[in-house]
Amino acid sequence: MKLLLRWLVTIIGLVIAANVVPGIHVESPNGWVTFAILAVVLSIVTALVKPLLVLMSCGFIFLTMGLFMLVINAFVLWLTSWISINWLNIGFYIDGAIPALLGAIIITLVNMVLGGLFKDK
Repeated sequence: MKLLLRWLVTIIGLVIAANVVPGIHVESPNGWVTFAILAVVLSIVTALVKPLLVLMSCGFIFLTMGLFMLVINAFVLWLTSWISINWLNIGFYIDGAIPALLGAIIITLVNMVLGGLFKDK
């Protein structure tokens, strides 16, 4: 149940980021299915790649007092876009570093707020 809730929260974050950030757009005829697949891809990339990036850049994270995590999250979102375009033929486009950074911030905020609402007590 917890995994399903986290997946739905990620879908909501992706939908909000795609609708709010001008440089992020999805070109697909079946929108919700696309966002569901993107949430799975984002979760897999976050689980596999992000820990390695955090380990490799722990010095930068320490020096910037955690702000470098925003850059890592933006890279993970961009990598999700690249995988969805090149491997899965899903049209999830990010038009640069600033839209990736803003999208990562929005998805992180949505995950924090909605994840906090559904937290086990």
